[in-house]
Amino acid sequence: MNTILLNAQRDADLALAAGWLKAGKLVAVPTETVYGLAADASNPDAVSAIFTAKGRPANHPLIVHLPDKTAIGDWACNINTAAYALAEAFWPGPLTLLLHKAPQVNPVVTGGLTTVGLRVPSHPVLLKLLQQHQLALAAPSANLYKKLSPTSAAQVMVGLQGKITAVLDGGECQFGVESTIIDLTQTVPTIVRAGPITAAQIEAVLGRPVAQPRQHNVSVSGNVDAHYQPEKPLLCFSREELLLHLPQQKQPLALLHYTPFADYPGLTQLTMPTTVQAFAQRLYASLFKADQLAVSAIWCELPPDTDAWRAVNDRLSRASSQRR
Repeated sequence: MNTILLNAQRDADLALAAGWLKAGKLVAVPTETVYGLAADASNPDAVSAIFTAKGRPANHPLIVHLPDKTAIGDWACNINTAAYALAEAFWPGPLTLLLHKAPQVNPVVTGGLTTVGLRVPSHPVLLKLLQQHQLALAAPSANLYKKLSPTSAAQVMVGLQGKITAVLDGGECQFGVESTIIDLTQTVPTIVRAGPITAAQIEAVLGRPVAQPRQHNVSVSGNVDAHYQPEKPLLCFSREELLLHLPQQKQPLALLHYTPFADYPGLTQLTMPTTVQAFAQRLYASLFKADQLAVSAIWCELPPDTDAWRAVNDRLSRASSQRR
C-alpha cells in the first residue's frame, strides 16, 4: 500500500479523506493535540484495522471524536450533569470525557469495557471533516504502539507509510500532547490522563475538587508504563544531575534543555521553551528530531514538578528508558 499525502486546505482532498473513511479505510488526521489515526467509529472492521496498523492491543480502548456535543447521547448513557457542564465549557477542545457507553456502541471501540471516551476536537480541519460529512471517528495517536506521538504529517508518514490509506496534512498541532481524560463514571471526577486542560480549570467549572492520582489502574489511552518512546534511549535528569554527568560523557548525546548549558564534545543541544504550553507543543517534535541524529542517547532536562507541568512530566516519564 502506498500511503497518500493529502492537503487539508483543498476541499477535494478533504472529500477524498471523508470518502475513504466512510468506505472503512484508515486516514491519519490532524487534531489540536497530536495527529490521530482515524476510522469510522460505527464500523467495527474499520476500527479493528486501527489496532492492526498500530500494533496496539485490542483491549486498549480508543477515543471517539464527535462533530458536536449533541452527539454525546449517541455514544454514552447515564450521562451526569458534570459531563454536560464540562462539554459546554471545554468542547471543542482537548478534554476527553470517560462515560458509560451506550448499549449500541460496539465493544471493539471500547476495548471490551463498559466505558467510552468522547471528545469534540477543536482543530478546524478535523471539525470540518466531522461536521460536513456527519462522521464520528475513533482516533488514537497516529503512531506505532508505544512510539512517539506525531505532531506533524511528516512524522506520521515516517511511522505509518504503507500501513494506512492516507495522511491529511493540517499543519503542526497546537498543544502537542494528548487530551486530558477525566473519568466521570465514579463518585469523584478523576483525571486519568493529564493533558492541556488542568485540574484547576475543571474544578472551576464543576465547583468541587477532582482527583488526579499519579498512578492508577483505569484502562484508558496512554496508561501504560512505557509509551511515547523514541527509538534511542531517553534519560531525564535534573539540571544539577546534568551538570554532574555531562562532563563525564564520552558518547555522542542529544540534550533537550530549557536552561543554559556549556558546550561539550559530542553534545547536540536542542533548546526548549520555558513555558508549559510551548514546551509541550514542541516536545514530541524535538524528540523526533533528536532521534534522527547520530547520537547514542537522548537526555532531557526535567521540567519543574508542579501541577502545571503534570502532562509534560507524565509523557517524559513514560517515554524515558529509566525509572526514577
